Amino acid sequence: MPSERQLVLTSPIDVIDWEQALARLLDWGGRRESRYACMCNVHSVVTSARDPAFGGVIGNADMTTPDGAPVAWALRHFRHTPQQRINGPDLMWRLLGAAQDNALSVFLYGSSDATLAALQAALRRHFPQLRIAGAIAPPYRRMTEDEDDLDVALINASGANLVFVGLGCPKQEYWMAAHCGRVQAPMIGVGAAFDYHAGTLRRAPPWWQHHGLEWLYRLGHEPRRLAGRYLVTNTLFVWGLLRQMLSKRSLRR
Repeated sequence: MPSERQLVLTSPIDVIDWEQALARLLDWGGRRESRYACMCNVHSVVTSARDPAFGGVIGNADMTTPDGAPVAWALRHFRHTPQQRINGPDLMWRLLGAAQDNALSVFLYGSSDATLAALQAALRRHFPQLRIAGAIAPPYRRMTEDEDDLDVALINASGANLVFVGLGCPKQEYWMAAHCGRVQAPMIGVGAAFDYHAGTLRRAPPWWQHHGLEWLYRLGHEPRRLAGRYLVTNTLFVWGLLRQMLSKRSLRR
């Protein structure tokens, strides 16, 4: 399915709505095509602009959705059309429901054993007919080649149609790009969605999400970890976006 993209800083972001995103992933999943999808927020867009290697990972992705509200706002500005925010946690939840309805199986890759156990319990409550093909919590250290090969073999042998990857940015994006062509299913990087849906991390209430303030809510709960990141990336994003607005660069595919 062809797509149209718009540059936000240097990242090509899909101009896409919820129905199109879900339909594309379900189609790839039904065919077990080896592809990967990235949910792009301010942090990933700024990182992509500053790091050519990561920029290549984003640029080569089969789907890049506007995860962050500012990224969706940027698409609205450049395209003069409505653009929904298609974020990792909500995409995962909607796709799980669609997978259940379409008899597609899913695989969970990332986080910890405890979080995966809680997540699978939550999914069984909400999606009782969903087929969970398997789950792996990889070690936080660098994996050996044999360990990595084993994980790939387990994922492929499970017959999973969709692989949700929750390793955090940018680790999950690098992992998906490196395994595209090896994992026999579309991989979807969903960031903190595993923790949100498992109940191990509280997500911002809907009002904060709808007003583009989810980052501020997270900052209030994790100031030591996120203060530096948001201060730097938000400033660089605003500055870069202002420059782009003046140059009016765009990309169509």
